[in-house]
Amino acid sequence: MAKYSKALKLKVVQHYLSGYSFSATSKFFNIDKGLVRQWVAQYNKNGEAAFSEKQRHRVLSLEIKLAVIESVQTDGLSAREAMIKFDLKSPSQVFNWLRQYREQGIDGLKPKPKGRTRLMPKPIKLSKADQDKTQKELLEELAYLRAENAFLKKLKALRLEQEAKEVAEQQRARLISGLRQTYPLKHLLHAARMSRSTYYYHVQIYKHEDQDYDLKKKIRVIYHQHKGRYGYRRITLALRNLGLVINHKCVQRLMQSMQLKSRVRAMKYRSYKGQVGKIADNVLQRQFKAEQPNQKWVTDVTEFNVRGEKLYLSPVMDLFNGEIIAFHIQRRPVFGLVKDMLKKAIDKLKPDDKPMIHSDQGWQYQMHYYQEQLKQNGLTQSMSRKGNCLDNASMESFFGILKSECFYGEEFKSIDELEQVVKKYIHYYNHDRIKVKLKGLSPVQYRNQSLETT
Repeated sequence: MAKYSKALKLKVVQHYLSGYSFSATSKFFNIDKGLVRQWVAQYNKNGEAAFSEKQRHRVLSLEIKLAVIESVQTDGLSAREAMIKFDLKSPSQVFNWLRQYREQGIDGLKPKPKGRTRLMPKPIKLSKADQDKTQKELLEELAYLRAENAFLKKLKALRLEQEAKEVAEQQRARLISGLRQTYPLKHLLHAARMSRSTYYYHVQIYKHEDQDYDLKKKIRVIYHQHKGRYGYRRITLALRNLGLVINHKCVQRLMQSMQLKSRVRAMKYRSYKGQVGKIADNVLQRQFKAEQPNQKWVTDVTEFNVRGEKLYLSPVMDLFNGEIIAFHIQRRPVFGLVKDMLKKAIDKLKPDDKPMIHSDQGWQYQMHYYQEQLKQNGLTQSMSRKGNCLDNASMESFFGILKSECFYGEEFKSIDELEQVVKKYIHYYNHDRIKVKLKGLSPVQYRNQSLETT
């Protein structure tokens, strides 16, 4: 009978998943914390089936046992990690297989025959040549044969004969490293037909790879967490925020080796088409840096097209930290789109805030109501020159980032779905997406930090 029942294991797992830590769960049930971690990992991998009696008593093949040993000796997994990966009963099962493999080779893993044991075979008579050898020479030859036998069995199990030469050499070097604790290195090298220098060359290669294993894992987690939106610069800053001292060139090299690339932003030049009025001067003059919040704002309108249906977004950005202060979304490019956006932005101003707001020469920004709202609230109007999108480059840059990271390459079933995605992305952009020029902080984090220091 098992020491811990299935019902108890499920209770422990559910207690942890309800929000308690491993330590708190361990104390509550008076169970070792390592067991709690083990049961949670097994449950996350296989659900309730991980604790079934049928699963515990299943017969494991020789191939599975060899795969478990390979994962420990070559891939560097611990016995507990291997147990979870292959859904075994306990770490002791892994330790037993390792001991049997070291002592008897692949034969130690084979199931023991049932029934009476066979009689020992008659001793083999040595040839005259073998009789002339000294005991030391015979022992040396026996040690080599044992090492060769163990190596060839492992080589055959991995089926390396059909692999490329370079890959086969790397794998043979790993096999040798796994067998060195049991057999002399010189015999293993002789059996593998490999020179000592070649062996140590490959050892240095995969040792270096193993050193980067944890770092690669963290990079991959950050990359997928942000859905491929981060390049090596932002991932470097994210790692530094976690307390790691890392150079951006190292992150770039590892991302290239893992073939992780950030989404490429599609740049498109769009000149203004329509009537041009002399409403306001270009007060901004491409001075996109602000010394404090709510000093310089920029705004514009962009269009999305999903299966012939269109969606329009009108945001306003604070140039101090690149934060989207307010935005409004509509299905038609009417004046209410800009009007509602402006009202939301003005409502967030303090009495002493009088920002400049810069836009292109779009008809919405030439409307009398729009200009009057700016004057009544003390905002200074600024407009780009005719057909020159570089005068509003910060807003154009945001649109490029927005579309490359959540629109281009994606499939949307409807305009409603796209609208929800855009709203979620703007919240992510303000609160979670870090920027290099903001010292690895998100816009909201940077604004809060600046307010704390003032």
